[in-house]
This record gives sequence, structure tokens and C-alpha cells, in this order.
Amino acid sequence: MTLNTRIELALHNPHLQRALDANYTRSQEKRNISMGALPDSALVRNRARAIRLEALRNLDQYLVQLETQLTARGGVVHWAANAQDASAVVARIAKAACSRLVAKSKSMVSEEIHLNKRLQADGFKVVETDLGEYILQLRNDVPSHIVAPAIHLTRADVAETFEEQLGLPAGVTPAQLATDIPLLTSMARTALRTVFIEAGVGVSGVNFAVADTGALCLVSNEGNGRLVTSLPRVHIALMGIERVVPTMADLEVLLRVLSRSATGQNITCYTSVVCGPRRAQEPDGPAELHLVLVDNGRAAMLGGELAEALLCIRCGACLNVCPVYREIGGHAYGSVYPGPIGALVTPALGGMREFGELAQASSLCGACQEVCPVRIDIPTMLIKTRTLHLAATGGAPVWNAGLKIWSWAMRAPWMYQLGLRVAAWGAALRATAGPLRLPGPLAGWTDHREFPRIASTSFRARWAARQRGQATKASAAAKRTDRWEF
Repeated sequence: MTLNTRIELALHNPHLQRALDANYTRSQEKRNISMGALPDSALVRNRARAIRLEALRNLDQYLVQLETQLTARGGVVHWAANAQDASAVVARIAKAACSRLVAKSKSMVSEEIHLNKRLQADGFKVVETDLGEYILQLRNDVPSHIVAPAIHLTRADVAETFEEQLGLPAGVTPAQLATDIPLLTSMARTALRTVFIEAGVGVSGVNFAVADTGALCLVSNEGNGRLVTSLPRVHIALMGIERVVPTMADLEVLLRVLSRSATGQNITCYTSVVCGPRRAQEPDGPAELHLVLVDNGRAAMLGGELAEALLCIRCGACLNVCPVYREIGGHAYGSVYPGPIGALVTPALGGMREFGELAQASSLCGACQEVCPVRIDIPTMLIKTRTLHLAATGGAPVWNAGLKIWSWAMRAPWMYQLGLRVAAWGAALRATAGPLRLPGPLAGWTDHREFPRIASTSFRARWAARQRGQATKASAAAKRTDRWEF
């Protein structure tokens, strides 16, 4: 299915449109209030950007430092060059743990490397414990947002799914279930409780890893993250190599802007700092902690034109404000990372030929850069991505031919003037039929907007007439002056 087809399906899905509209209003209001209440928010954002830039400029040093510190605390660090290596490492650790039940908290990297499919193919039962991810797993669906994976669903959708998969509670009607959010939450909690207790392996993501201490920071609004990282005997943390920060002081700055940008909170309900496996004197925690550092194309990005996209802290603010994402949702992008930042990260990691067209799904309004907590210049990189995609694919033949004709006409004045006359004539003929609609492959421009009327007289003609008028006036004035000369 092409990008255009997915977009059309999303635009004509009223159910999706209602869900997206509700999220945009709510998320933007909360983000603006929370960020506005942050003292010196502009300076904090500048500092956050500087921290991320420093981490990327010396990424190799900070990653080695992270490995050294985490190893000293009893953890094990694994390096994965690509998605296949990363999923293989996790599968190998899970097999060694002798547990067929794997509990997962939300991790975009795990979606990126298609971890669940690999583990399930090896005979593991994988259960998503984040509420949104759990709902999607029951529906055999995929996330549509970086922060709120089930944002495209309504309460009625969730109630219907729970009724089908978990059963209807005694004495509760389907209509009652659809409006009782605490009951829906309780049903999920009851179903997942045994998973936390029985799972031998817990898999989580990592929001940030601190190089000078080896600490792993996990940010969540649900308690499942702490259960997944503490109850199973083995904890496996997945992290893209770019998510390292130099110091704990740097982590504090990034946490201040992350929560405000993502959910409009000063801080999330659960901000956990994991510093290795359980010590001998500690009563709980995992016996093993494994950190899997995933490259999967990130190192190659560092030397390219899209390197700045690696500054992203996955807050999702650019998705919430994007006029395109707000209309089509995340599934229309056909990738793990949707929205403005996804239109950069996805082709950079997954291939410019395959995913570069995502950069076309943008109005280049700049709203994404305005709300980005680390001030990523997304609009400029979207233009770069369009250029790289054109170079990788050679462009569409019909557009290439059209641009060649346009280039030739612009270099031949007579052809340019003839084209304007033909366009004005054609526009005049179609004016009687209502708003002007462009023909053929140009029709997309006028499907949702009215094309400006073409002037009946060109600028060149008006300029020539003006010059002739001025010359005539000058000549007449000169003749009047001559009459009084002796």
C-alpha cells in the first residue's frame, strides 16, 4: 500500500479523525501550560540541546564510559550492529534464563528491531505490559504514536477488545464497560498481575543512560516499568546508542523538558534509575541486568546530513503539533517512528529509497521545531530528506519530464510568454465551471485548495505598457517645453 493510499484511508476515517482531534487539543494545552510554568524555559531548552550535542560529538567516549561503569556495577553490556543482532542477543539471553514467559514494558527500539516476532518464533510468550501496548497486542495492532501507542483508539474500542479477549465482568453490560475507565484498567491489571510474577525475563527500553555512573533512567506513567525491571530474575534493557548523557546533572535537565513536552507534566509518575542488578544485601531486584546497545544505522547517521535527528529524546511533541500527523495519524506513515521526526529517522535507518517519501508528508510550517525541547531543525532536514530521496530514486518520470519542460520554458522568453497566454486562456475557459482545478498529476494541489486565478495580462505586458506610457508622457512634456524656447 502506497503512502498516498494510506493517507487517503486515514483522511476518510471519521473514527480516527475524532480520536486525533481530541488528543491534539488536550496534549497541546497541557504542554503549553507546563512549559510556560518552567522558569527560564528557553534557557533550559538551550541547555538541553547543548547536552545532546555534546553527547553526540563524543558518543564513542561516552558509550565506552557507560560500559565501564555499568560493568563495574555488575551489569553486562552487549553491542548490536543491526536489528538482527539485537534481537538475537535478547533471544540468547532469554534462552539462558530458562523462562518461556517474557514481560515487556514499552520500548520503541523493540518495535524497531521487531523483537516480539523473533522471540515468538523461538517459542517465547511475549506479553506487553504497558496498557496502550497491551491493548494493541490484544488487537494484533501496532503503535501509532511514540508516547501514546493506542492514541488512535477510543474507550469504546478498548471496551470491545477487552470484552472479546478478557471476557465481560459479571453484572456489567457492554455499554457500562465502555464508559467505566477504572473498570477497564482493573481488568488489564488483573490479567497482567500473574505475568509480572511468573515471567523470568523482563524487557524494557531506556530513556537515558548516564555515562559517568552507568545508571539507566526509565520514564513512565505506569507502574509496569518498575515491575518489569525488578520482579523477573533477568532484566534486559534495550537502548539506541544515541540515548546516552554525560552526567546525572545533565539527566536532570533533560527530564525537566521531556515530561513537559511529552505529557504536560512537571515529572512523570514513575522516573526510575536502575544502577545494576541486585546486590547481595538487597532483598529484591533482578539477578542479572543486560544492556543491549543498538546501532542499526545510527552510527552512519552521525556523519550525514540528518545527524541532528539523533538529538531527539522521543517526547512526541512534534507529532502532537504537526498539522499532517493530526489528520492522518501514525499508521499512515507505515513505519515505527511516525510524524515529523519519524520522516527523518525512518529513512535514515530504514533506507532513503524505501522511506524517503515520508518527508513529503509535511507542510514545512515549522511548528515541530518550535515545540521541540532540544530545538531540532526538523523543517530544514525534511527538505534535505526530499533531496536525498530524489537522488536515491531518480524521481517520478512524469515530474522529471514536467520540470525539464519548465526549465526549458524559463530559459526561452518566447516560450515562457506563450505558456502564460495558453494558461490564461485555459483558466478563463474553466472559470465558468467553478473553482480552478489543475489537470493530471497536478490535481493533488487543488483537491483541497483553490488555485489562484491567472491574470489576464502578464507582468511583462503590464511593464511594457507602463514603460510605453512613461515614454509617451516624456515626449509630450518635451514638446510643450519646445514651444516656449526662443
